[in-house]
Amino acid sequence: MEFTALALIHEAVAFAKPLLAFADSLAHLADSVQAPQSAPLAPPPSSAPLQPIDVTTTGGETNGAGVDMSPVALFMKADIVVKAVMGVLFLASLWSWAIIFGKWMRIGHVRAQADKFEHLFWSGRSLDDVYATLQARQEHHPMAHVFVSGMREWKRSFETGHVSAGIIPSVKDRIAKVMSVAIGREVTRLESSLGFLATVGVNATFIGLFGTVWGIMNSFRQIAASHDTSLAVVAPGIAETLFATAMGLLAAIPASVAYNHFSSSVGRIASRLEGFSDEFAAILSRQLDDKAR
Repeated sequence: MEFTALALIHEAVAFAKPLLAFADSLAHLADSVQAPQSAPLAPPPSSAPLQPIDVTTTGGETNGAGVDMSPVALFMKADIVVKAVMGVLFLASLWSWAIIFGKWMRIGHVRAQADKFEHLFWSGRSLDDVYATLQARQEHHPMAHVFVSGMREWKRSFETGHVSAGIIPSVKDRIAKVMSVAIGREVTRLESSLGFLATVGVNATFIGLFGTVWGIMNSFRQIAASHDTSLAVVAPGIAETLFATAMGLLAAIPASVAYNHFSSSVGRIASRLEGFSDEFAAILSRQLDDKAR
């Protein structure tokens, strides 16, 4: 079988050689006939200087120099839904910054007042003198409120006169509970508005993304209606939609960072209040034991 196949290939090659030679001669003959009839060469280009092309009159595209990409222009050109999203994000960002500055000043004031109170409390003065001083100054900060609440319950326990040894545990328990309630109330006040920062930090990006998706859908519909996919048509619509996401990020990032920072700060203040409450309860407990003897 192999010899038969080789023989057939040899015969096919021998038959194809004269046909290829005939086709080559025809190609040379056609070239010789068409050469005299070829068109004359074009004259060389003139040496006149090239003139710049005005793309504004020829329909060419610019690099976006004539398109206003300012935030106000992007907002005004956006769809009504995208405008609503941008407005919500702008108000959320504005309110977040107001909370951030207010909370920063409040926590700084609480720390400074706590340092002053601890200096007064551990100055060696009696508890009654410290209580009278705070009442006269009308101090309004968490540590002073915890002290006043515990001291008030302490004084109420002695309104009826001598305290017997049997009710000392209940007096200690009441004082501890009163100060615990005061601590919870003060921590709740310090944590006010932090929930808004957490909400903005988590959801602002998704709100901006919703505006971006909605705007891109409208941009694609406009491109399909105009049958023009040039950059000058596509770029403004895409920029408007991406501006919504940028606003979402600008609102979410500061809110998230501020929430984490203030949460840790409030946690440290709460721990400081609980430590002072334990120390104050220990002092009152020793005095109760002395009075019961």
